[in-house]
Amino acid sequence: MHKEITIKYLYFEDYNSLEKEDVALIQKAQATSVDAYAPYSNFQVGVSILLANNKVVLGNNQENIAFPSGLCAERVALFYANANYKEKVKTIVIVSKGDLISDNQVISPCGSCRQVILESEKRQGTPIKIVLVSQNKSVYVFNSILDLLPFGFGINE
Repeated sequence: MHKEITIKYLYFEDYNSLEKEDVALIQKAQATSVDAYAPYSNFQVGVSILLANNKVVLGNNQENIAFPSGLCAERVALFYANANYKEKVKTIVIVSKGDLISDNQVISPCGSCRQVILESEKRQGTPIKIVLVSQNKSVYVFNSILDLLPFGFGINE
């Protein structure tokens, strides 16, 4: 039997083309990326999460010399949101910057973060919009982590 997987996303050349709410989330993620603790990789990631009650939760990557003891920005923010709020996660915005990233390159969540986002979607019973932003303002928008992780752990089909 032959099956295919289709990945659905929207692409924008400039994030200013998005809704004001998403632009504000991008700006917050950019601002918090500056505070990332990344002395080993010099790779700063910032995340803003919009909850159903319109509360915004921020996170950034936190490295540790005893690799892999650090934690990615996506998990820092999601774990905080899930531990402190009973609200559903509506949107996750991820921005990254670093010497090894070209201006038009978009960095997507690592495998561990994808699985944690999938677990959050399963836990709340609704998809989470994921917005990935490059340094030159181009954006990829996904309506669910399933477009980035179609065969996640615990998925039956």
